[in-house]
Amino acid sequence: MSAPLAALPRPAAPEESASGALAPRDLTPEEFDRRHLWHPYDSPRAPAPVHRIARAEGIMLHLADGGRMIDAMSSWWCAIHGHAHPAIRQAMHAQIERMPHVMFGGLTHDPAIELGRALVALLPPGLDRIFYSDSGSVAVEVALKMALQAQLARGERRRTGFATIRGGYHGDTWKAMSLCDPVTGMHGHFGSAIRVEHFLPAPPVDFHEVWPPDPAHNGLAEIEALFSRKAHEIAGFILEPVVQGAGGMRFYHPAYLRGLRDLCDRYGILLIFDEIATGFGRTGRMFAMDHVQVTPDILCLGKALTGGHITFAATIATGAVAESIASAAPGIFMHGPTFMGNPLACAAACASLALLGQGDWRKDVARIEAQLAEELAPARKIAGVADLRVLGAIGVIEMDHPVDTAKVHAAAPRIGVYLRPFGRLLYTMPPYVTGAKDLSRITSAMLALLGEGI
Repeated sequence: MSAPLAALPRPAAPEESASGALAPRDLTPEEFDRRHLWHPYDSPRAPAPVHRIARAEGIMLHLADGGRMIDAMSSWWCAIHGHAHPAIRQAMHAQIERMPHVMFGGLTHDPAIELGRALVALLPPGLDRIFYSDSGSVAVEVALKMALQAQLARGERRRTGFATIRGGYHGDTWKAMSLCDPVTGMHGHFGSAIRVEHFLPAPPVDFHEVWPPDPAHNGLAEIEALFSRKAHEIAGFILEPVVQGAGGMRFYHPAYLRGLRDLCDRYGILLIFDEIATGFGRTGRMFAMDHVQVTPDILCLGKALTGGHITFAATIATGAVAESIASAAPGIFMHGPTFMGNPLACAAACASLALLGQGDWRKDVARIEAQLAEELAPARKIAGVADLRVLGAIGVIEMDHPVDTAKVHAAAPRIGVYLRPFGRLLYTMPPYVTGAKDLSRITSAMLALLGEGI
Protein backbone atom coordinates (compact mmCIF):
# COMPACT_ATOMS: atom_id res chain seq x y z
CA MET A 1 0.00 0.00 0.00
CA SER A 2 1.43 3.39 -0.98
CA ALA A 3 2.17 5.96 1.69
CA PRO A 4 -0.19 8.95 2.03
CA LEU A 5 1.17 12.17 0.55
CA ALA A 6 1.62 13.74 3.98
CA ALA A 7 3.90 10.87 4.96
CA LEU A 8 6.27 11.20 2.02
CA PRO A 9 9.81 12.23 3.04
CA ARG A 10 10.59 15.90 2.75
CA PRO A 11 14.10 17.13 1.92
CA ALA A 12 15.67 19.40 4.52
CA ALA A 13 15.47 23.12 3.82
CA PRO A 14 18.18 25.73 4.43
CA GLU A 15 15.65 27.72 6.47
CA GLU A 16 12.05 27.27 7.51
CA SER A 17 9.44 29.74 8.65
CA ALA A 18 7.95 29.65 12.14
CA SER A 19 5.16 27.44 10.80
CA GLY A 20 7.68 24.93 9.50
CA ALA A 21 7.00 25.73 5.85
CA LEU A 22 9.83 26.06 3.35
CA ALA A 23 11.13 29.55 2.67
CA PRO A 24 11.62 29.55 -1.10
CA ARG A 25 13.28 33.00 -1.10
CA ASP A 26 16.24 31.55 0.77
CA LEU A 27 16.92 28.75 -1.68
CA THR A 28 19.54 28.97 -4.40
CA PRO A 29 18.09 29.00 -7.93
CA GLU A 30 19.15 25.39 -8.44
CA GLU A 31 17.63 24.29 -5.14
CA PHE A 32 14.40 26.14 -5.78
CA ASP A 33 14.17 24.47 -9.18
CA ARG A 34 14.76 21.06 -7.64
CA ARG A 35 12.14 21.54 -4.95
CA HIS A 36 9.43 23.43 -6.80
CA LEU A 37 9.67 23.13 -10.60
CA TRP A 38 8.50 20.04 -12.44
CA HIS A 39 10.49 19.17 -15.57
CA PRO A 40 9.19 16.95 -18.39
CA TYR A 41 9.12 13.22 -17.76
CA ASP A 42 10.68 13.63 -14.32
CA SER A 43 10.09 12.50 -10.76
CA PRO A 44 8.58 14.96 -8.27
CA ARG A 45 10.35 13.13 -5.45
CA ALA A 46 13.85 12.67 -6.87
CA PRO A 47 14.18 14.98 -9.88
CA ALA A 48 17.06 14.45 -12.27
CA PRO A 49 19.83 17.06 -12.40
CA VAL A 50 19.39 20.01 -14.75
CA HIS A 51 21.82 22.48 -16.33
CA ARG A 52 20.92 26.14 -15.67
CA ILE A 53 21.01 28.18 -18.88
CA ALA A 54 21.62 31.92 -18.64
CA ARG A 55 21.49 32.75 -22.33
CA ALA A 56 20.96 31.07 -25.69
CA GLU A 57 22.30 32.53 -28.91
CA GLY A 58 22.93 30.91 -32.28
CA ILE A 59 23.65 27.24 -31.71
CA MET A 60 25.04 27.83 -28.22
CA LEU A 61 23.52 27.37 -24.79
CA HIS A 62 25.40 29.53 -22.27
CA LEU A 63 25.47 28.05 -18.77
CA ALA A 64 24.98 30.14 -15.66
CA ASP A 65 28.46 29.11 -14.48
CA GLY A 66 30.09 30.50 -17.62
CA GLY A 67 30.36 27.30 -19.63
CA ARG A 68 28.67 26.68 -22.95
CA MET A 69 27.25 23.79 -24.92
CA ILE A 70 26.18 23.31 -28.53
CA ASP A 71 22.45 22.71 -28.68
CA ALA A 72 22.60 19.51 -30.74
CA MET A 73 18.85 19.00 -30.27
CA SER A 74 17.63 22.34 -31.67
CA SER A 75 15.83 22.51 -28.31
CA TRP A 76 13.55 19.57 -29.10
CA TRP A 77 13.83 20.09 -32.86
CA CYS A 78 12.37 23.58 -33.17
CA ALA A 79 15.28 26.09 -33.23
CA ILE A 80 16.15 25.52 -36.90
CA HIS A 81 17.74 28.97 -37.33
CA GLY A 82 19.50 28.83 -33.97
CA HIS A 83 18.47 30.73 -30.86
CA ALA A 84 17.60 34.43 -30.68
CA HIS A 85 17.91 34.98 -34.41
CA PRO A 86 18.12 38.75 -35.05
CA ALA A 87 15.38 38.79 -37.70
CA ILE A 88 12.90 36.88 -35.55
CA ARG A 89 13.78 38.92 -32.46
CA GLN A 90 13.24 42.14 -34.39
CA ALA A 91 9.85 40.97 -35.65
CA MET A 92 8.78 39.99 -32.15
CA HIS A 93 10.03 43.25 -30.63
CA ALA A 94 8.10 45.27 -33.20
CA GLN A 95 4.95 43.21 -32.65
CA ILE A 96 5.08 43.37 -28.86
CA GLU A 97 5.14 47.16 -29.09
CA ARG A 98 1.99 47.13 -31.22
CA MET A 99 -0.07 44.26 -29.85
CA PRO A 100 1.25 41.22 -27.95
CA HIS A 101 -2.14 39.52 -27.95
CA VAL A 102 -5.77 39.91 -28.85
CA MET A 103 -8.47 37.26 -28.93
CA PHE A 104 -9.16 35.66 -32.30
CA GLY A 105 -12.90 35.31 -31.70
CA GLY A 106 -14.59 37.92 -33.86
CA LEU A 107 -11.27 39.71 -34.46
CA THR A 108 -8.32 39.30 -36.82
CA HIS A 109 -4.98 41.01 -37.42
CA ASP A 110 -2.29 41.39 -40.04
CA PRO A 111 0.27 38.90 -38.59
CA ALA A 112 -2.30 36.09 -38.72
CA ILE A 113 -3.29 37.01 -42.28
CA GLU A 114 0.34 37.35 -43.42
CA LEU A 115 1.25 33.98 -41.92
CA GLY A 116 -1.79 32.36 -43.51
CA ARG A 117 -0.75 33.68 -46.93
CA ALA A 118 2.77 32.30 -46.44
CA LEU A 119 1.53 28.86 -45.39
CA VAL A 120 -0.95 28.56 -48.26
CA ALA A 121 1.85 29.46 -50.68
CA LEU A 122 4.04 26.66 -49.27
CA LEU A 123 1.40 23.93 -49.17
CA PRO A 124 -0.15 21.80 -51.92
CA PRO A 125 -3.24 23.25 -53.63
CA GLY A 126 -6.42 22.63 -51.67
CA LEU A 127 -4.78 22.37 -48.27
CA ASP A 128 -5.75 25.89 -47.29
CA ARG A 129 -8.12 26.11 -44.29
CA ILE A 130 -5.90 27.14 -41.37
CA PHE A 131 -6.70 26.77 -37.69
CA TYR A 132 -4.09 28.25 -35.34
CA SER A 133 -3.37 26.89 -31.87
CA ASP A 134 -0.64 27.12 -29.24
CA SER A 135 1.20 23.77 -29.28
CA GLY A 136 1.79 20.66 -31.34
CA SER A 137 -0.28 18.42 -29.09
CA VAL A 138 -3.21 20.80 -29.37
CA ALA A 139 -2.79 20.86 -33.17
CA VAL A 140 -3.21 17.08 -33.12
CA GLU A 141 -6.27 17.29 -30.87
CA VAL A 142 -7.74 19.83 -33.30
CA ALA A 143 -7.03 17.55 -36.27
CA LEU A 144 -8.75 14.59 -34.60
CA LYS A 145 -11.77 16.72 -33.69
CA MET A 146 -11.93 18.05 -37.26
CA ALA A 147 -11.91 14.54 -38.70
CA LEU A 148 -14.56 13.32 -36.29
CA GLN A 149 -16.83 16.32 -36.75
CA ALA A 150 -16.50 16.10 -40.54
CA GLN A 151 -17.48 12.42 -40.52
CA LEU A 152 -20.44 13.04 -38.23
CA ALA A 153 -21.56 15.90 -40.46
CA ARG A 154 -21.50 13.51 -43.42
CA GLY A 155 -23.86 11.19 -41.60
CA GLU A 156 -21.13 8.69 -40.64
CA ARG A 157 -22.32 8.36 -37.05
CA ARG A 158 -20.34 5.18 -36.35
CA ARG A 159 -17.00 6.59 -37.49
CA THR A 160 -15.67 7.66 -34.10
CA GLY A 161 -12.39 5.72 -33.94
CA PHE A 162 -8.95 6.34 -35.38
CA ALA A 163 -6.19 4.23 -36.88
CA THR A 164 -2.44 4.70 -36.82
CA ILE A 165 0.85 2.79 -36.96
CA ARG A 166 3.06 1.51 -34.20
CA GLY A 167 6.19 3.47 -33.39
CA GLY A 168 4.41 6.81 -33.60
CA TYR A 169 4.20 9.78 -31.25
CA HIS A 170 1.65 12.58 -31.44
CA GLY A 171 1.92 14.46 -28.16
CA ASP A 172 0.99 14.18 -24.51
CA THR A 173 -2.54 15.57 -24.45
CA TRP A 174 -5.42 13.20 -23.86
CA LYS A 175 -6.58 12.01 -27.30
CA ALA A 176 -3.09 12.35 -28.75
CA MET A 177 -1.83 9.88 -26.13
CA SER A 178 -4.27 7.25 -27.36
CA LEU A 179 -2.59 7.32 -30.77
CA CYS A 180 1.01 7.11 -29.57
CA ASP A 181 2.66 3.70 -29.67
CA PRO A 182 0.89 1.42 -27.17
CA VAL A 183 4.22 0.02 -25.93
CA THR A 184 6.57 3.04 -25.91
CA GLY A 185 3.76 5.54 -25.25
CA MET A 186 1.73 6.18 -22.10
CA HIS A 187 -1.16 3.75 -22.49
CA GLY A 188 -0.08 1.48 -19.66
CA HIS A 189 0.30 4.35 -17.19
CA PHE A 190 -3.32 5.47 -17.45
CA GLY A 191 -5.07 2.14 -17.68
CA SER A 192 -8.52 1.89 -19.20
CA ALA A 193 -8.95 5.68 -19.20
CA ILE A 194 -7.20 5.78 -22.58
CA ARG A 195 -9.32 4.37 -25.38
CA VAL A 196 -7.67 1.61 -27.39
CA GLU A 197 -7.48 2.67 -31.04
CA HIS A 198 -6.62 0.66 -34.17
CA PHE A 199 -2.86 0.05 -34.40
CA LEU A 200 -1.12 -1.37 -37.46
CA PRO A 201 2.50 -2.56 -37.75
CA ALA A 202 5.09 0.14 -38.43
CA PRO A 203 5.91 0.51 -42.13
CA PRO A 204 8.30 -2.38 -42.93
CA VAL A 205 10.30 -0.80 -45.77
CA ASP A 206 13.14 1.55 -44.81
CA PHE A 207 13.58 4.91 -46.51
CA HIS A 208 16.59 3.86 -48.62
CA GLU A 209 15.33 0.37 -49.56
CA VAL A 210 13.72 -0.56 -52.88
CA TRP A 211 9.95 -0.33 -52.62
CA PRO A 212 8.29 -3.74 -53.15
CA PRO A 213 5.02 -3.31 -55.08
CA ASP A 214 3.40 -6.37 -53.49
CA PRO A 215 1.11 -5.16 -50.65
CA ALA A 216 1.96 -8.32 -48.72
CA HIS A 217 5.54 -7.06 -48.43
CA ASN A 218 5.14 -3.29 -48.08
CA GLY A 219 2.65 -3.07 -45.21
CA LEU A 220 -0.37 -1.99 -47.25
CA ALA A 221 -2.08 -5.37 -47.09
CA GLU A 222 -2.49 -5.01 -43.31
CA ILE A 223 -4.08 -1.59 -43.79
CA GLU A 224 -6.56 -2.86 -46.35
CA ALA A 225 -7.43 -5.84 -44.16
CA LEU A 226 -8.25 -3.49 -41.27
CA PHE A 227 -10.22 -1.11 -43.48
CA SER A 228 -12.22 -3.93 -45.06
CA ARG A 229 -13.38 -4.99 -41.59
CA LYS A 230 -13.54 -1.73 -39.65
CA ALA A 231 -13.74 1.25 -42.02
CA HIS A 232 -17.27 2.01 -40.85
CA GLU A 233 -15.81 2.67 -37.37
CA ILE A 234 -12.77 4.77 -38.42
CA ALA A 235 -12.94 8.55 -38.85
CA GLY A 236 -9.28 9.14 -39.68
CA PHE A 237 -5.82 7.68 -40.02
CA ILE A 238 -3.00 9.71 -38.43
CA LEU A 239 0.75 9.18 -38.81
CA GLU A 240 4.05 11.02 -39.04
CA PRO A 241 5.07 10.98 -42.71
CA VAL A 242 8.45 9.37 -43.54
CA VAL A 243 10.05 9.99 -40.10
CA GLN A 244 8.66 8.64 -36.84
CA GLY A 245 9.99 10.96 -34.15
CA ALA A 246 9.86 10.40 -30.41
CA GLY A 247 8.35 6.93 -30.87
CA GLY A 248 11.60 5.53 -32.25
CA MET A 249 13.27 7.81 -34.84
CA ARG A 250 12.58 5.43 -37.72
CA PHE A 251 12.71 6.46 -41.39
CA TYR A 252 10.34 4.60 -43.71
CA HIS A 253 9.72 4.56 -47.45
CA PRO A 254 7.66 7.50 -48.78
CA ALA A 255 5.75 5.23 -51.18
CA TYR A 256 3.88 3.89 -48.15
CA LEU A 257 2.08 7.23 -47.99
CA ARG A 258 0.88 6.97 -51.58
CA GLY A 259 -0.63 3.55 -50.96
CA LEU A 260 -2.19 4.75 -47.72
CA ARG A 261 -3.71 7.77 -49.49
CA ASP A 262 -5.34 5.49 -52.06
CA LEU A 263 -6.76 3.20 -49.37
CA CYS A 264 -8.12 6.10 -47.31
CA ASP A 265 -9.85 7.48 -50.40
CA ARG A 266 -11.34 4.09 -51.24
CA TYR A 267 -12.75 3.54 -47.75
CA GLY A 268 -13.80 7.11 -46.94
CA ILE A 269 -11.24 7.64 -44.15
CA LEU A 270 -9.64 11.06 -43.63
CA LEU A 271 -5.83 11.07 -43.78
CA ILE A 272 -3.99 13.18 -41.18
CA PHE A 273 -0.26 13.93 -41.40
CA ASP A 274 1.53 14.97 -38.21
CA GLU A 275 4.45 17.07 -39.52
CA ILE A 276 5.09 18.80 -36.21
CA ALA A 277 8.62 17.37 -36.03
CA THR A 278 9.35 17.02 -39.76
CA GLY A 279 7.96 20.24 -41.18
CA PHE A 280 10.06 23.15 -42.44
CA GLY A 281 13.04 21.31 -43.89
CA ARG A 282 14.17 18.78 -41.30
CA THR A 283 14.14 15.82 -43.73
CA GLY A 284 15.65 17.74 -46.65
CA ARG A 285 12.27 18.76 -48.11
CA MET A 286 10.08 21.59 -46.89
CA PHE A 287 7.64 18.96 -45.64
CA ALA A 288 8.24 15.23 -45.32
CA MET A 289 5.18 14.59 -47.49
CA ASP A 290 7.04 16.34 -50.33
CA HIS A 291 9.24 13.24 -50.70
CA VAL A 292 6.26 11.59 -52.41
CA GLN A 293 3.91 14.52 -53.14
CA VAL A 294 0.93 13.09 -51.27
CA THR A 295 -1.56 15.55 -49.81
CA PRO A 296 -3.42 14.68 -46.60
CA ASP A 297 -6.90 15.84 -45.71
CA ILE A 298 -5.56 17.46 -42.54
CA LEU A 299 -2.01 18.57 -41.68
CA CYS A 300 -0.50 19.38 -38.27
CA LEU A 301 2.42 21.84 -37.99
CA GLY A 302 4.33 23.19 -34.99
CA LYS A 303 7.82 23.21 -33.43
CA ALA A 304 9.92 24.95 -36.14
CA LEU A 305 6.96 27.06 -37.29
CA THR A 306 8.30 30.01 -35.26
CA GLY A 307 11.94 28.97 -35.53
CA GLY A 308 11.68 27.81 -31.92
CA HIS A 309 11.23 31.31 -30.54
CA ILE A 310 7.73 30.97 -29.10
CA THR A 311 5.15 28.18 -28.90
CA PHE A 312 2.72 28.03 -31.80
CA ALA A 313 1.03 25.49 -34.08
CA ALA A 314 -1.42 25.14 -36.92
CA THR A 315 -3.85 22.54 -38.16
CA ILE A 316 -4.61 22.90 -41.86
CA ALA A 317 -7.49 21.17 -43.63
CA THR A 318 -8.77 20.89 -47.16
CA GLY A 319 -11.81 22.81 -48.29
CA ALA A 320 -13.73 19.52 -48.43
CA VAL A 321 -13.19 18.92 -44.70
CA ALA A 322 -14.19 22.48 -43.88
CA GLU A 323 -17.32 22.29 -46.02
CA SER A 324 -18.35 19.01 -44.42
CA ILE A 325 -18.17 20.58 -40.96
CA ALA A 326 -20.13 23.62 -42.18
CA SER A 327 -22.83 21.47 -43.79
CA ALA A 328 -24.45 20.11 -40.62
CA ALA A 329 -25.47 21.44 -37.23
CA PRO A 330 -24.00 23.28 -35.47
CA GLY A 331 -22.26 24.41 -38.68
CA ILE A 332 -19.18 25.62 -36.81
CA PHE A 333 -16.02 23.87 -35.70
CA MET A 334 -16.20 23.30 -31.97
CA HIS A 335 -12.80 24.47 -30.77
CA GLY A 336 -11.29 27.83 -29.80
CA PRO A 337 -8.08 28.22 -27.74
CA THR A 338 -7.64 31.44 -25.77
CA PHE A 339 -4.33 32.21 -27.44
CA MET A 340 -5.38 31.10 -30.90
CA GLY A 341 -3.75 33.26 -33.57
CA ASN A 342 -1.52 35.01 -31.03
CA PRO A 343 -0.06 38.04 -32.91
CA LEU A 344 3.37 37.73 -31.30
CA ALA A 345 3.68 34.09 -32.36
CA CYS A 346 2.34 34.87 -35.84
CA ALA A 347 4.98 37.58 -36.24
CA ALA A 348 7.73 35.16 -35.19
CA ALA A 349 6.42 32.53 -37.61
CA CYS A 350 6.30 35.03 -40.48
CA ALA A 351 9.92 35.97 -39.81
CA SER A 352 10.99 32.32 -39.60
CA LEU A 353 9.31 31.44 -42.89
CA ALA A 354 10.89 34.52 -44.49
CA LEU A 355 14.32 33.24 -43.40
CA LEU A 356 13.59 29.90 -45.05
CA GLY A 357 12.50 31.71 -48.20
CA GLN A 358 15.58 33.93 -48.29
CA GLY A 359 18.20 31.37 -47.31
CA ASP A 360 19.61 28.21 -48.83
CA TRP A 361 18.34 25.83 -46.18
CA ARG A 362 18.20 22.92 -48.64
CA LYS A 363 21.92 23.21 -49.22
CA ASP A 364 22.54 23.49 -45.46
CA VAL A 365 20.46 20.42 -44.66
CA ALA A 366 22.10 18.41 -47.47
CA ARG A 367 25.53 19.43 -46.14
CA ILE A 368 24.57 18.38 -42.61
CA GLU A 369 23.20 15.06 -43.89
CA ALA A 370 26.40 14.23 -45.77
CA GLN A 371 28.63 15.17 -42.83
CA LEU A 372 26.55 13.24 -40.31
CA ALA A 373 26.63 10.14 -42.52
CA GLU A 374 30.41 10.34 -42.96
CA GLU A 375 31.44 11.25 -39.42
CA LEU A 376 29.04 8.92 -37.59
CA ALA A 377 29.94 5.94 -39.80
CA PRO A 378 32.60 4.64 -37.34
CA ALA A 379 29.78 4.00 -34.86
CA ARG A 380 28.80 0.93 -36.86
CA LYS A 381 31.96 -0.82 -35.61
CA ILE A 382 31.43 0.01 -31.92
CA ALA A 383 30.15 -2.75 -29.68
CA GLY A 384 26.55 -2.27 -28.65
CA VAL A 385 25.51 -0.26 -31.71
CA ALA A 386 22.55 -1.90 -33.45
CA ASP A 387 21.98 0.63 -36.25
CA LEU A 388 23.01 3.98 -37.65
CA ARG A 389 20.64 6.06 -39.76
CA VAL A 390 20.78 9.56 -41.22
CA LEU A 391 18.17 11.56 -43.11
CA GLY A 392 18.32 15.30 -43.67
CA ALA A 393 19.44 17.04 -40.49
CA ILE A 394 18.76 13.95 -38.37
CA GLY A 395 21.46 11.55 -37.18
CA VAL A 396 20.49 8.52 -35.09
CA ILE A 397 22.61 5.89 -33.37
CA GLU A 398 20.48 3.03 -32.08
CA MET A 399 21.98 0.83 -29.37
CA ASP A 400 21.12 -2.76 -28.51
CA HIS A 401 20.44 -1.63 -24.93
CA PRO A 402 18.92 1.43 -23.21
CA VAL A 403 21.21 4.45 -23.31
CA ASP A 404 22.48 5.70 -19.95
CA THR A 405 20.69 9.04 -20.19
CA ALA A 406 21.99 10.28 -16.84
CA LYS A 407 25.58 9.68 -17.93
CA VAL A 408 25.07 11.54 -21.20
CA HIS A 409 23.42 14.44 -19.37
CA ALA A 410 26.21 14.72 -16.79
CA ALA A 411 28.85 14.73 -19.53
CA ALA A 412 27.28 17.59 -21.50
CA PRO A 413 29.18 20.55 -19.94
CA ARG A 414 32.46 18.63 -20.16
CA ILE A 415 32.08 17.71 -23.83
CA GLY A 416 30.45 21.02 -24.70
CA VAL A 417 27.51 19.41 -26.50
CA TYR A 418 23.96 19.02 -25.21
CA LEU A 419 22.34 15.75 -26.25
CA ARG A 420 19.16 14.26 -24.83
CA PRO A 421 18.89 10.56 -25.69
CA PHE A 422 15.86 8.41 -25.02
CA GLY A 423 15.34 4.68 -24.92
CA ARG A 424 18.02 3.02 -27.02
CA LEU A 425 18.66 6.12 -29.12
CA LEU A 426 21.51 8.63 -29.09
CA TYR A 427 20.67 11.16 -31.76
CA THR A 428 21.14 14.72 -32.97
CA MET A 429 18.86 17.15 -34.81
CA PRO A 430 21.08 20.26 -35.03
CA PRO A 431 20.03 23.74 -36.17
CA TYR A 432 20.46 24.22 -39.92
CA VAL A 433 22.95 27.02 -39.26
CA THR A 434 25.40 24.62 -37.58
CA GLY A 435 28.74 24.96 -39.34
CA ALA A 436 31.05 22.09 -40.32
CA LYS A 437 33.41 22.59 -37.38
CA ASP A 438 30.65 22.63 -34.78
CA LEU A 439 28.90 19.69 -36.44
CA SER A 440 32.17 17.75 -36.09
CA ARG A 441 32.13 18.61 -32.39
CA ILE A 442 28.66 17.04 -32.17
CA THR A 443 29.60 13.86 -34.01
CA SER A 444 32.87 13.56 -32.07
CA ALA A 445 30.97 13.92 -28.80
CA MET A 446 28.54 11.20 -29.82
CA LEU A 447 31.35 8.80 -30.71
CA ALA A 448 33.22 9.67 -27.53
CA LEU A 449 30.13 8.90 -25.44
CA LEU A 450 29.87 5.52 -27.14
CA GLY A 451 33.52 4.93 -26.29
CA GLU A 452 32.79 5.74 -22.63
CA GLY A 453 30.17 3.02 -22.54
CA ILE A 454 26.72 4.58 -22.48
